[in-house]
Amino acid sequence: MEIFYWIILVLIFIVSAVFAFYLSRKKEKGQILESLDMSLFLVTMPKHPLKKEEVRGKEEKVLIAQMEQIFTNFLHIKKGGFFEKIVYGTPRIALEIASQLGGSDISFYVAVPKFLETALEKYIQGVYPRAVVEKIPQDYTIFEPEGATAGSYLLLTQSYFFPINTYRNFEKDPLAAITNALSKIAPDEGAAIQIIIKPSKLNLKRKGEKAIRKIKEGKPVKTAIIEASRSPIAEFLAELFGVFFGASRQTQQQKTGMADLRKAQLMIDDNAIKSIQAKIQKPVFETNIRLLSSAKTQERAREILAHLEGVFGQFSLLVSNSLKPIEVKGGRLRKLVYDFSFRNFNPKEKIILNIEELTSIYHFPTHYIETPYIKSVRSGVAAPPPELPERGLNLIGRVVFRGEEKKVFFATKGDRRRHFYIVGQTGTGKSSLLREMIRQDIENGEGVGVIDPHGDLIENTLANIPKERAEDVVLFEPFDTTRPIGLNMLEYDTPEQKDFAVQEMIAIFHKLFPPEIIGPMFEHYMRNAMLAIMANKADPGTLVEIPRMFTDEEFMAHKLKSVTDPIVRNFWLREWKQTTGATRSDMLGYVVSKVGRFIENEMMRNIIGQPHSGFDLGKIMDEGKIFLANLSKGLTGEVNSSLLGLILVSKMQMAAMRRARVPEEKRKDFYLYIDEFQNFTTDSIATILSEARKYRLNLILAHQYIPQLVPEIRNAVLGNVGTIGSFRVGADDAEFLEKQFEPHFSRFDLVNLDNFNLIIKMMIANKISEAFKMETYPPKEGNPEMILLIKKISKEKYGRLKAIVEDEILKRSKLANF
Repeated sequence: MEIFYWIILVLIFIVSAVFAFYLSRKKEKGQILESLDMSLFLVTMPKHPLKKEEVRGKEEKVLIAQMEQIFTNFLHIKKGGFFEKIVYGTPRIALEIASQLGGSDISFYVAVPKFLETALEKYIQGVYPRAVVEKIPQDYTIFEPEGATAGSYLLLTQSYFFPINTYRNFEKDPLAAITNALSKIAPDEGAAIQIIIKPSKLNLKRKGEKAIRKIKEGKPVKTAIIEASRSPIAEFLAELFGVFFGASRQTQQQKTGMADLRKAQLMIDDNAIKSIQAKIQKPVFETNIRLLSSAKTQERAREILAHLEGVFGQFSLLVSNSLKPIEVKGGRLRKLVYDFSFRNFNPKEKIILNIEELTSIYHFPTHYIETPYIKSVRSGVAAPPPELPERGLNLIGRVVFRGEEKKVFFATKGDRRRHFYIVGQTGTGKSSLLREMIRQDIENGEGVGVIDPHGDLIENTLANIPKERAEDVVLFEPFDTTRPIGLNMLEYDTPEQKDFAVQEMIAIFHKLFPPEIIGPMFEHYMRNAMLAIMANKADPGTLVEIPRMFTDEEFMAHKLKSVTDPIVRNFWLREWKQTTGATRSDMLGYVVSKVGRFIENEMMRNIIGQPHSGFDLGKIMDEGKIFLANLSKGLTGEVNSSLLGLILVSKMQMAAMRRARVPEEKRKDFYLYIDEFQNFTTDSIATILSEARKYRLNLILAHQYIPQLVPEIRNAVLGNVGTIGSFRVGADDAEFLEKQFEPHFSRFDLVNLDNFNLIIKMMIANKISEAFKMETYPPKEGNPEMILLIKKISKEKYGRLKAIVEDEILKRSKLANF
């Protein structure tokens, strides 16, 4: 009878062995196919917390524990039917921390089967909303092609029933030690920690509880664990062998020995029971942990590997379990590298870890980790507002959020009438955004004005003018002295415009000169001079003529013939004539020195000395033309550029307010772009921002940093604009602007934005949206051949020959007789 059972057992063994060999070959091929069907993702986290997280004061362990939620999602991954499970096995996940060859960054990767791509992003971003999960089209490498490689894998020193040390027992994040070891690697070296996990079919909780029962019954810990670990088949075979060989019979002596052993074990059994209970509380994964390093020499590769192996000593528990490295060489090393490269699961390297233990070894870095070179999200991300329109008038950029791209439009003119404010350091992308918006407005047939203190924006805009709109361009380039175009601030149509022009001119002098120079007396004298020379509306004076009011009695008398205001007449006929000596001399010096610097400049004199401007800004706005002012500081001079820009912006405001006589529905939208606008605006910008909207003057204001704005202008801008966007800014500006973009973005996000990315709050359907991050599109280059043609057309239409202008100025100044 016993021979019969032996024959059956041998046959079972042979059949099982053959089937196992066949299955292993199929699984090996299946693993290769599954490896090729995996997708690799780079996961980056924000380096700095949101302010609201700081307020909550989340502890480090709470942040680490969030990773357990992600591992929980991997517990029940399934794919295919019974045959696919036999061939491919349970799908596996690869978790990697790597310092790849050619760089110093430490990157966190996750590789999953392709059918889990979308799910992975949802798993991660559901727990870490600000994480960026980026699919990597081409795998990274850590291996030096002509160098040496060293590798090892980790095993448990004790049974998998016992836990290793976890993050809950650490004072500091154990991940910091791992990343610190990787941070010491040179750019021409590489290293990685790879963790392969598969959901385990092992019911560790049931087996653990069985082991605990056996220990409490008095069995030695090792015996209890062995018996609890047996599979149902193994238990059957053990019983079968016990029947045949009497292994199940215990003598009285054995029973007595067991009782004695129980007494001896009581002190350690308590610790064993607590350890097993700690391990079986949470679900488990079958796990491979591999360590690989690469360097130019074998000695250095092994040195790097030794550092990596050393950090895993922190997971040892004195009375429980630990991880020990098994270094491999030769053919076993080649197999390890092969499994690493294909992200294979090797049953021979298998250990059982629960999700708390896994989280201790691998989790995404928190802002508490200070290791340098960890690749992180330079700035946070946030979902685009759901009300973002699918189409619109102006395409200004795109949002890529969680793998989905959405275009960003200004949907209506109404939204743009609330103005657009843009701030950002030089070179971050402001000009590119302005170029694209200007181009689209022009192509849409809109009226556009551009005031540019550098010149590049104007040149690029000219290259993008459609042929059918070439005749609409009015180009103002003060440095082109061959055909100067007149610009007279003292022109006006109505008494209201006259008063506004005088007030603005005083404000402009305040802007251009230090406050200690521009005092009440200067204002008093300048105001009366301007009012006198502006008295004859048909023949308005110019800034060039202001000094003559103080130095030329005949000229003053001529101008006073047109003055009807008794206050102005009284000033010149009484007050000024009675002013003598040092007071007269000082005031004359003040006025002449301020205005004289522009009069004495031939270029400026030929522009501001013309009584009539070469263009009518009101007409340009009403007819939807294109006004381009190239106020290049390098070619015009900084102060000259500021004066002309200030005059242009003031005259734009005057032209806009003139529309009050036109029914609102007939007012045509005009888009005025002002780069470095702090140079060209006075305190009246508050009026423009609050009132010009109803006159359809829509402003797009850009500059570099907040301290460029005086508090009055800064408050007016931030208090009135509907859309605000920030490219990368400095630390002080970020702290100030943070309030505008909370709660989704912090000051850390604002200082770490990549070029051509901005954080923006938009006016959408007359409501301000939540802040989100947007990427601008590269601007179109246009046709450079159009530039000279358009310049020629515009200057012939609006400019005048230099000789004619100079002759006219001489005649007006009555200097031709000398």
